[in-house]
Parts: sequence; C-alpha cells; structure tokens
Amino acid sequence: MSKDAKIHRVGIVMNGVTGRMGTNQHLLRSISAIIKQGGVKVGPAEFIMPDPLLVGRNAVKLHRLTQISEAKKYTTDLKAALADPDYSIYFDAQGTLLRSAAVKQAAAAGKHIYCEKPTAVTTAAALDLYHVCKKAGVKHGVVQDKLWLPGLVKLRRLIDSGFFGKILSVRGEFGYWVFEGHTVPAQRPSWNYRKEEGGGLIIDMLCHWRYVIDNLFGAVGAVSCLAATHIPERVDENGKPYPCTADDSAYATFELENGVICHFNSSWVTRVRRDDLLTVQVDGTKGSAVAGLRKCWTQHYGNTPRPVWNPDADQPINFYQGWSEVPDQEEYDNAFKIQWELFLKHVVLGTPFPWTLLEGAKGVQLAELGLQSSKKRAWVKVPKLK
Repeated sequence: MSKDAKIHRVGIVMNGVTGRMGTNQHLLRSISAIIKQGGVKVGPAEFIMPDPLLVGRNAVKLHRLTQISEAKKYTTDLKAALADPDYSIYFDAQGTLLRSAAVKQAAAAGKHIYCEKPTAVTTAAALDLYHVCKKAGVKHGVVQDKLWLPGLVKLRRLIDSGFFGKILSVRGEFGYWVFEGHTVPAQRPSWNYRKEEGGGLIIDMLCHWRYVIDNLFGAVGAVSCLAATHIPERVDENGKPYPCTADDSAYATFELENGVICHFNSSWVTRVRRDDLLTVQVDGTKGSAVAGLRKCWTQHYGNTPRPVWNPDADQPINFYQGWSEVPDQEEYDNAFKIQWELFLKHVVLGTPFPWTLLEGAKGVQLAELGLQSSKKRAWVKVPKLK
C-alpha cells in the first residue's frame, strides 16, 4: 500500500465473536483477513480498513482472540463501546434471543447495523428491528452468506445463461450427524436444541432457504413443513444430559409464485452419502445441475440417459457418469468475507446493499410459518411483508 493511499478507517464493535461462527467466519476469515490483505480496495490508491473492537462477557476468551487475530482491542462493556464515536458499525453474532436488545441499543447510538441470522425468532420482532433501524436512519444488513458459495455462484450463472430452459423443480439436501454427546462429543452447542434458548433447525435453516430461493429461483408463495425432534436427549458442554425441546430435522416443500416447486430436507441426524453437506439439484426442461458448497455438475438434455426400470437386474447405468463439472472460472473468496466487504463499501461509499434487515425478517417469517405448518399439518401461504 502506498504511503499516499487514502484510507477510510471504519471502527466495528463486534459482539458475540467468541462463538464458533463469530470466531471462525466473521473474525478470522473475514475482518482479520481483510486487515491482512491491506483493507478493501475501492480505488487505485483508496482503501477501507476495518478497526475491530471485540465485545463479550468473557474477558479471557476475548483476550485469546486478540492473540490469534488482527483485532487487538476488547472490552466487556457494551455500553461504553457503543458510546465511543470512533466506532460506526455494530456487528452482532450473539445467541438469537440476545440480539434484539443489543441491536436496538446500537441503533439508538447511531451505529450502522450488521448482524447474523436469524435476526429474531418471530416475524414481529424481526420487523421491529428493521423499523427501529430505518427510523434511526442507520444503514443495516443481515448475513446471507450462502449466496456467495462457489457452488451456488456457478448455479446462478447457469440460470442467468438459460442453461435449464424452464426450471421445473429444486431439491436441496442439507445436514450431517451431530453426535449426541453420550460417547462422542457434540460438534454443535447445546442451545441449538433448546427452543427456549432460540434453538431449532427450522429457525436456523429456513432463514437460509428463504434468501437462497428468493434470490435464485423466485418468490416463495406457500410452505408445507414437517418438524421433528428425532433425538430426545443430548449431553451439554458440562457433560449433563438434557431434554431436547427444539426440532433437529425439517422436511419442507415450497411452492413459488412462478410455479417452481422446491423441496429442502434439513437434518442434524443424517449420515452423508452425497457430494457435500449441502447439495442443491435443479431440474429444467433443457438440463439439470447439482451444486454443492464449492462444486457444480451439469447434465444437458442431449447427455441425459434413457433408463429402463428393471428391479430384477443390476442397474447397467452409472448415473454419476454423463455429468460435467463446471470449471472454476475465477478465484473464490470466503462467502462471509465477500459480504463483509460489500457492507463496508455500503457504509463508506453508499453502494447498494439489498440484504437488509427486511430481508432478514423474510427469513424469520418463513421459519415461523414453517413451524405453523408443522403444527397444523397443512399448507400455509407466505404473504408479502410490508
């Protein structure tokens, strides 16, 4: 970086980064990585440089984070951090139930808001955050990271190029086996399985599926969802058994306004035998594609085999053959980091950032309606949020 470069220093209060996602994706792989690369380049000799202040309840954990990242300042006093005029952005990666009060406090202090999803556990609460930030006149955004996964970026380009012809259906498979903790330690926090603490797979994953579907395939018009708690008891971080009060699996079908049917299975109690932890198959009149987190495979109409059903003989067709991998046509950065850079540009330069708290509320709405559908055992319409 030239000594004559113009630097836009942006102070960021980062709350809740001692958790798994906050540490790995937001601090280490996003903000710390941006600092290491010399900031976000926005001109020939112009850069945005984040200046993070870590906030949390555990000073020991916060201090450790300053030793392994580019963030060197921390505090356990959120009120004082929000009162500091050197910090213009508030980021929240706390547990969902803690988010609302902190975001409102930050908006009242005039901070721009960027936060993890879900933004709340009810549509009303999520919309309230949007209106609070809008009234305060601050910029705001919500994490919607999967839009920048390489596999979905490739899928988006196939859609834009007309590869599929008319899209007929979308099928998503997500999940893996999360150990219960009795013999093998669990790889997810125990609050994920407690409804009273904001846990549950539906509130977690249907927020993701909402923005993925809306941005790639069309607006969701109705949902039919079945929630299940397949594992009734798990072991927490202290080795104590606890009852699971939240769903660990969700089987959801979405009818889009354009007629496309999407079905997503989401589960923390499934063993993976597919290409990735997340796979999305899109079937169209002219071709199909299967995207994982990073890779994407296609099969055109002209390469589609013509199988004949015969359960009395071994299947002669290897169905994995006849698919072509979409090549990497660029360098793919971390999805969280890409959106962070876009939000920083939005705050400093006023560039567009459509992934607002209103979009976050749409995700919460779909999750809430999914839970209603499961309880009623019925289809539920998804009205437009005003």
